[in-house]
Amino acid sequence: MSDLTKTIRRPVLKISTDQHGWEEDEIVTEYPLTIFLNDEEFATIVCTPADLEEMVIGFLAAEGAIKQYAEIKQLTIDEGQGFAYVDLHQETILSQSFYSKRRITSCCGKSRQSFYFFSDARTAKAVEEGITVTPVQCMSLMKDLQSSSGIHRQTGGVHNAALCTPDGVVLQYSDIGRHNALDKIYGECLRKNISTEDKILVFSGRISSEVLLKAAKIGASIILSKSAPTELALQLAEELNITAVGFIRNDKMNVYTNAQRILLDA
Repeated sequence: MSDLTKTIRRPVLKISTDQHGWEEDEIVTEYPLTIFLNDEEFATIVCTPADLEEMVIGFLAAEGAIKQYAEIKQLTIDEGQGFAYVDLHQETILSQSFYSKRRITSCCGKSRQSFYFFSDARTAKAVEEGITVTPVQCMSLMKDLQSSSGIHRQTGGVHNAALCTPDGVVLQYSDIGRHNALDKIYGECLRKNISTEDKILVFSGRISSEVLLKAAKIGASIILSKSAPTELALQLAEELNITAVGFIRNDKMNVYTNAQRILLDA
């Protein structure tokens, strides 16, 4: 980013039980970015002003507007105005109302009603067998994620997400929006043609149903989090064949679904 900043310093009155005083503190910034798709307003995303191209690409793919990076003819970011202009090679795209339209239907041929939007049903597919990982590797990857985000250490105001192999971090992004951080990973994978089938998503936030669907769209078979999952997220994880692991803290963790990918005897 050239003209934008991810953080800003401002005076804060800090109070503890035994003292108080004014100090300067580092505060994370928010930035609204409006995406125009083939000259039509598509969506506005409130985000951290960094890695915007990656986020736009990943967001469009997650919404089903594109399947691969080659479908984008031109992508231009106007930082000053807060606009992203995307031209696709195809002339006709589905309208924005299609992506926000609710769809209550069964998931993967089963009876549960798990998909709520047409775009999710079109883009979130069950993953293949995927890879395996040991508990020690899971805990090490979470420590790597926590230590690699400078903006999180400065402000405590962002979510972190990383695409990893069992041995280390491949890509890592931060954003005030947990979905945005995942979209940045997705966008970079599409732009650089990075395989995700043999990768793990490591995430700082709660595993909600939306986060789980992002993992399925990216194609990762394992998602690790330091926080809790939701019940709907776990239903989706079972149906989409994703291993969901939460509460990775203090050398402990909970494996909620598809535990066969966690190698206990390794």
